[in-house]
Amino acid sequence: MEQKKTLLFVYGSLRKGEEVDHYLKDAEPVALQAWIEGTLVDMGGKYPGLILSSNKRVYGEVYRVTEEQLTIVDQWEDYLPGREDNLFERKVVKVGTDRGEVEAEVYVYARPSEKWMKAIPSGDWRSRLLRGNEFLYFAYGSCMDDERFTTQGVADEFLSMEGCGVLKGYAMRYTLPFADGGRADIVEDDDIVEGKVYRINGKGLEYLLWREGVQQQTYRPVWLPIQLNGELVSDVLSFTVVDKQEEVAPPEHYAREILRGAKGTVTEAYHERLRRDLEQKFAMNVSID
Repeated sequence: MEQKKTLLFVYGSLRKGEEVDHYLKDAEPVALQAWIEGTLVDMGGKYPGLILSSNKRVYGEVYRVTEEQLTIVDQWEDYLPGREDNLFERKVVKVGTDRGEVEAEVYVYARPSEKWMKAIPSGDWRSRLLRGNEFLYFAYGSCMDDERFTTQGVADEFLSMEGCGVLKGYAMRYTLPFADGGRADIVEDDDIVEGKVYRINGKGLEYLLWREGVQQQTYRPVWLPIQLNGELVSDVLSFTVVDKQEEVAPPEHYAREILRGAKGTVTEAYHERLRRDLEQKFAMNVSID
């Protein structure tokens, strides 16, 4: 008899690359870019807590877990069903994913909030990785091209290009509508995305946060596993659109940046696919000569 399985949304130490992600190593990943409505708070530096609310987002991952796996996580969270003094309670919430909304269980902070708890503005526990001094950055859109790096005075910050990166389990789409057309995004799908991997420092990061409109919540940072020069590299920085919409044709100048920047680094097959997608989806024939 097949075991009952439950969808579980995790947002802290159980996420990939975090302290106890091994508890879910055999669980089925359903969505690695997921979000719920709530406020994320720092519980003293070691792990976060979730307070449900309706005006902010908390980011995390969704897994399909067995009863045995859920019991192990319950023990880690020190959660006992029916106990009155649980620090965390397990509740069912609606979760947004790139493939649509699902319902999943999540551990919610069960006691009154304390003054020492600090809200995490990004809603992402992994955003603390931005405190580093050096980063690998995966560019899949217009940042593959160096023209704006030069005109905006940051070309020196993007001189260290490590090679072609391959991201599995995602597709590149134009889901961000601006007045003049769509902008590139990565969404979870049974596909691959190729791009450039740069090695950058704090100044390069500062520029990217500005260019991607992170403070305005246009894009948000994500940390991805990227295949680079024959090795799988974890926690490579990239950016994804916060509020994804139906695809919109990009402006020609933006599409040209992508095609021009990608050429010579991504595979010929992927470059041709970028060009063909523009033609088939939007009837665009973009020259880079």
